[in-house]
Amino acid sequence: MIKVKDLTLAYEGRVVVSDLNFEAKKGDYLCIVGENGSGKTTLMKSIIGQIRASNGSISIEPKIKGFGYLAQQNIIKKDFPASVKEVVLSGLVGTSRPFYSKKQKQTALDNLKYFKVE
Repeated sequence: MIKVKDLTLAYEGRVVVSDLNFEAKKGDYLCIVGENGSGKTTLMKSIIGQIRASNGSISIEPKIKGFGYLAQQNIIKKDFPASVKEVVLSGLVGTSRPFYSKKQKQTALDNLKYFKVE
């Protein structure tokens, strides 16, 4: 569904990704992991067409109508990324209520304490 071949990406002349090759087929899960500054966001922006490749190609199956992408930060929402507590709370989503209950908040805090996360 997505094929990346010999991809090189750069910002302001500085190469952040080079000679990247991968293929994601229907049903595959693709995880993009790496240290800060390793080019994860740059790769995502190139896949969705916000950044042009310096070299190589990205081929996307015509059946794909679009991508969902949540940026780490934007001008409107400066308080993202979320705190660890907020991420843990988000695991409790699934109720029809717009806010977390006292019990849900306590469950999140208990789990953070159990795993020694502050």
